[in-house]
Amino acid sequence: MKNKKLLIGIVLLISAIFLAACGGNNEETDQDQNDEATQEESQENTNTESDSNENMESESGSDESMGHSGMDHSSSGEVPDDLATANAPTYEVGSQAIIETGHMEGMQGATATIDGAFNTTAYAVSYTPSNGGDPVENHKWVIHEELENPGEAPLEPGTQVTINASHMEGMDGVTAEIDTAENTTVYMVSFTPTNSNEKVSNHKWVTESELSPTE
Repeated sequence: MKNKKLLIGIVLLISAIFLAACGGNNEETDQDQNDEATQEESQENTNTESDSNENMESESGSDESMGHSGMDHSSSGEVPDDLATANAPTYEVGSQAIIETGHMEGMQGATATIDGAFNTTAYAVSYTPSNGGDPVENHKWVIHEELENPGEAPLEPGTQVTINASHMEGMDGVTAEIDTAENTTVYMVSFTPTNSNEKVSNHKWVTESELSPTE
């Protein structure tokens, strides 16, 4: 009888030890699974943040370019018939000047040759391109003579106008809003960008305040 009780006690003890071991393994397995799930969720969040940052950088690049990625750097050199030639411009035709503005990459700091100098009103304008591109804000410059039936210059900020110029793709014929107006001498210039060896010819437009002497 005693041996039977002893045997039962040993069996129960072994069973308890076995169950405890199994329970421990299950807890470790559950913990491992939880750790793996946490790591996967963390990785997914990291990937999402990375994708979001890439999108923001892309959008930021569009803002930095000021909507000028579709700009025609060069032109034929033709100007509106009613555009007045400047009689005594600060920078004579054929002379050189340093460009102090960055309408496009490689422009600022380049040495420009003056191709033409004209007295007019220069406007910064905002519009949506006709080719479905992103809205362009504060584009510089469109001159008074490149607007359809503009009336007397200068036009007030907020005025709606139609552009008759193709400095950028999708610009010609669109309705734009005047942001700023400046009575000034505008220059048509040729230059070699600081980041390229490809010459830009008869670029329109640079205002007098955006140029400085070469010396």
